[in-house]
Amino acid sequence: MTYQQEKINPYHEGEKAAQVEQMFDNIAPNYDKLNHRLSWNIDRAWRKKAIVQLAPYRPQTILDIATGTGDFAILSAKILRPASLIGADISEGMMDIGRQKVRLQGLQNIISFAKEDCLHLSFADNTFDAVTAAFGIRNFADLDKGLQEMYRVLKPGGHLSIVELTTPVAFPMKQLFHIYSHTILPTYGRLISKDTSAYSYLTKTIEAFPQGEHMQHILRQAGFKNPGFKRLTFGICTMYFSTK
Repeated sequence: MTYQQEKINPYHEGEKAAQVEQMFDNIAPNYDKLNHRLSWNIDRAWRKKAIVQLAPYRPQTILDIATGTGDFAILSAKILRPASLIGADISEGMMDIGRQKVRLQGLQNIISFAKEDCLHLSFADNTFDAVTAAFGIRNFADLDKGLQEMYRVLKPGGHLSIVELTTPVAFPMKQLFHIYSHTILPTYGRLISKDTSAYSYLTKTIEAFPQGEHMQHILRQAGFKNPGFKRLTFGICTMYFSTK
């Protein structure tokens, strides 16, 4: 099935995956600063909640999909203390910053990075105890295929934890978020990142991405068992959790 956000591209030419790679390479130097400022640093709390829901299962091998600059991977390593964690992403520009942060934190013996097409992961079936993703799966060119790959590389009984930006559904947060995401977010993003398209694209994908019960159904279709979700901060972000 084709979902609306899959038709949205950052630029005008090339396949979506190549455009997304170029976009994140372009904005990588300012990505962390923009993320934290534009979310008022609440994104840190969202990541922590998504990681803590894995804690009772003590995963020892973790794959962090669309790892970006490694914030989710680093926090996961600190909280969950796995034996190994691989951060996978299509953008070397983002991962280069992640590698620097990992070295500064002294976590290079636990965290490694791999350039991966998340629709065609190079890992064997049933490899990881947990698969995570923070603010990245809405950029997949094929959401169903990406989730099927995440399911494939999970061990039976392994867990999936996703946190993704969504649109609030209730008044007045729905209206306030619409104003914010269409004015402040893209304008500030253009000024800081110098990429005129990136933050307009990101806003459009948030609005188009399936959420809540719809995403629950998509996770079931990918094979996941009993997927659940929880809306955070009035629905600006949604957390998903499921099992293979």
